[in-house]
Amino acid sequence: MNPSHTFSIAGRAIGPDQPIYLIAEAGVNHNGELPLALELIDRAAEAGADAVKFQTYRLDELILPGVKKAPYQQRTGDAGESQSAMLERLAIDEEFHRALIARCEQRGIRFLSTPYGSRSLALLESLQVPVIKIASTDTTNQLFLEEVGACGRPVILSTGMSTAAEVLAAATTLRAAGCRELLLLKCTSNYPTPPAEVNLRSMATLAALTGELVGFSDHTEGVGASPAAAAMGAVLIEKHYTLDHDLPGPDHRASLNPAQLTEWVRRIREVELQLGSRQLGPSPSESDTRPSLQKALVVLQDLQAGETLTRKNLGALRTGGQGIGAFHGLDLLGRRVTRAIPAGTPLQWEDLAR
Repeated sequence: MNPSHTFSIAGRAIGPDQPIYLIAEAGVNHNGELPLALELIDRAAEAGADAVKFQTYRLDELILPGVKKAPYQQRTGDAGESQSAMLERLAIDEEFHRALIARCEQRGIRFLSTPYGSRSLALLESLQVPVIKIASTDTTNQLFLEEVGACGRPVILSTGMSTAAEVLAAATTLRAAGCRELLLLKCTSNYPTPPAEVNLRSMATLAALTGELVGFSDHTEGVGASPAAAAMGAVLIEKHYTLDHDLPGPDHRASLNPAQLTEWVRRIREVELQLGSRQLGPSPSESDTRPSLQKALVVLQDLQAGETLTRKNLGALRTGGQGIGAFHGLDLLGRRVTRAIPAGTPLQWEDLAR
């Protein structure tokens, strides 16, 4: 599905035949509280994720005052509160960011974040964040995309809510502005995403349309569609997680808890093992099983020296590894035997006349 070129985050190659890059999306599930955010980092590291991602924004770059919450946000919190008021409570400053980065370095997990405007982009650049992740809300924001492309960092772009033409325009703008490494995420911007709206097959469409590497931003319930996306060639997968589904906030209920996050990582890594290689042939364990289960050629009737092998006197049975493999059966019809052979005897090469 994916093009042959690779993408890298701080020297870690991402692409076909590379381990899938797994991002634990903390987002705003820290509820604006640093201790909660630090614990989220700890849980992501323990689960085995490659990176943990937060959200970086200035309210005046993101939303007008008084804008209503999205429907899913109204269902998971105070429906009367505006979206802008909610986001104001969840914004994090530079000092908060530095504490998160320090904790990530301690735990051996990569810190990532999504900027939502010029100043938040500049902050992430100043903090030396190695890749810029753009949310679906900005896929059609051509002004911002041009800035992001010009920053010179690899870019991950979510594509939720966007048409094919809008996605292609976004990729074109990023590339034209100077983006040298680009990875697109198939995404459905609804929390949780109904199974019928996941549309994993469109990952291949996205790759064919743009020629870019493709991953998956998973908003389905539980471990959800991520293992299937892994099997279909996603090179990067991200998933929201929380410390507790019952915490207040817009994304907790649609997120994985720590145990589920660990299972999410395990299931995806298991799929990677199951995908294996492109090589055809017996696996190592099959090589041990083959002598016991594959059939070999057996004489079905008593034969005298000089008799000819026919379909009546030659068959294939399991012999425990003795005799000529059944693969050669058609080739040996019409050959003569050199000795008397009792019925039920596995046929050997030395039994055949040259």
